[in-house]
Amino acid sequence: MSSTHIEEDYDIVVVGAGHAGCEAALAAARMGFETILFTISMDSIAMMPCNPNIGGSSKGHLVREIDALGGEMGKNIDKTYIQSKMLNVSKGPAVHSLRAQADKVEYTKQMRLTLQNTEKLTLRQAEVTELLYEDKEDKKYICGVKTFSGAVYHCKAVILATGTYLKARCIYGDVVNHTGPNGLMAANGLSDSMSDAGITLRRFKTGTPARLDKKTIDFSKMEEQKGDEHIVPFSFTNKASDIEREQISCWLTYTNKETHKIIKDNIDRSPLFSGFIEGTGPRYCPSIEDKVMKFPDKDRHQLFIEPEGEFTNEMYMGGMSSSLPEDVQYAMIRTVAGLENVKIIRNAYAIEYDCINAINLNNNLEFKDIDGLFAAGQINGSSGYEEAAAQGLMAGINAARKLQGREPVCLDRSQAYIGVLIDDLVTKETHEPYRMMTSRAEYRLLLRQDNADLRLTDIGYEIGLIDDERYKDFTTKRRLINEEIERVNSMMIGAGSSTQEFLESHNSAPLKTAASLGELIRRPELSYELVKELDKDRDEHLLDSDIINQINIAIKYEGYITRQKQQVEQFKKLERRMIPEDIDYEDVSNLRKEARQKLSEVRPVSIGQASRISGVSPADVSVLLIYLHSR
Repeated sequence: MSSTHIEEDYDIVVVGAGHAGCEAALAAARMGFETILFTISMDSIAMMPCNPNIGGSSKGHLVREIDALGGEMGKNIDKTYIQSKMLNVSKGPAVHSLRAQADKVEYTKQMRLTLQNTEKLTLRQAEVTELLYEDKEDKKYICGVKTFSGAVYHCKAVILATGTYLKARCIYGDVVNHTGPNGLMAANGLSDSMSDAGITLRRFKTGTPARLDKKTIDFSKMEEQKGDEHIVPFSFTNKASDIEREQISCWLTYTNKETHKIIKDNIDRSPLFSGFIEGTGPRYCPSIEDKVMKFPDKDRHQLFIEPEGEFTNEMYMGGMSSSLPEDVQYAMIRTVAGLENVKIIRNAYAIEYDCINAINLNNNLEFKDIDGLFAAGQINGSSGYEEAAAQGLMAGINAARKLQGREPVCLDRSQAYIGVLIDDLVTKETHEPYRMMTSRAEYRLLLRQDNADLRLTDIGYEIGLIDDERYKDFTTKRRLINEEIERVNSMMIGAGSSTQEFLESHNSAPLKTAASLGELIRRPELSYELVKELDKDRDEHLLDSDIINQINIAIKYEGYITRQKQQVEQFKKLERRMIPEDIDYEDVSNLRKEARQKLSEVRPVSIGQASRISGVSPADVSVLLIYLHSR
């Protein structure tokens, strides 16, 4: 009896249901397209195989931008956090970053519930093993995928969000498990199909620390790390009062000389140093053996002991990812204060996987040579849940826009951290897993996490991911901010005795003549909140803490913000100078050989993008500008 394989039709297929795949599938379905989301295991949806938190330095910016555009990550962590903290508060607002510890199981559960209750979205547990495409005039056009069972799913666009599953293997010491993260099945079929389609693959590596049994930890020898008293939600749709709950503490401890000695004595048994691991690891999230060998002068390294959830005794050991053998892991961990008698629940391990070189993508995250095929997340050589979710959202939006016959949405470096992230991936060749950092954003005073909605909600509304009610609330907020800034800048305060007494009580210089309220707020020792006793016209009922924060920053940093906006105008001029698609860089005389090679490989769309390609010098950009002018 012959078997008949299933055949189904969808608009968009998303392969992989990690943080990238979830955002991609939700965006595509919410924009009206029949979407199917494949996962190797329904238990791995939005899974956190490594650190149990969302946000953090610069990553918090990404989450708030995802939310401002209509994505889901911010809402989901607001539902499932167990501790919330604003980082870098002693520094300026440009680097303030929100981070929340998550209940891992609850995070997965809530995201799965959201996906299952989304119209036009189908979830399917199956391994996608083959890309289906047609060859026409030197280009491939995607037309579907095939699963391990032989089932065929026809579609108009495919988004690859495979995370760390492609030909994955988990390694500690000389132990190798050919599995994906957390012991889940690896995806072994799709890599060959991608290679057959002309996609070049490479091996990257990331890792995770051991998980410890809470019952066996002596917390009295550690420093308690509590959450913030005042909660700031990730989602602009939430108020603090909507999501307040009892928080769970994290704990801080340190490695010591004895820990480091054990690591050094056993370094020859590390697969990282023996060459057994082939993949390139992340520079900015090194393993403990990497840290000890690269920084021999450091006597200790911080370790954060973090709960994995409310209803589990598993504790995550932030700062001690490793691929050392099991016996060495036990020996080194038990040298740490508070962990002398600890029991390991899960070993630390390194994971190696296939990924692509993202310079083969356009900045809408579509492959240059395969029409309708998009990629998002760790398959693009990035690391981190937030980086993955941001790419997933943009890939979902752009796959849907392609089917709508509309222009892609490509955020630039002056609009969003998401713009910086994607531009870096598709322009600057990354030789290791890419991690977002505030230092990568040239215009970070404009790209603050507190104003992500003011920057991006208009775009989310135009795309169709922000509904009318939310947009109305947003436009009211923006109007109130602008009106209040205008009012305080035009309101004059006389130099009378009550004003001078107020200034003296706040160690502020007296006024010689009348000054605007805005001028007083700009003084370092004063703020919008402090000057309210001088402000007889203020309507306290109109303004919540979020609006007050925006007014304060806009007035205090006005000079810096204006200067940065002028820099953005210069940047935009180069971004608007487009390079013709059909340009042949061999025809551009006086271009250096390396520049010619890199420009031909990346195929930048603008002079601005060309100037950011590694190996293309300012002199090469000048040559290119002269050539384009003569054309």
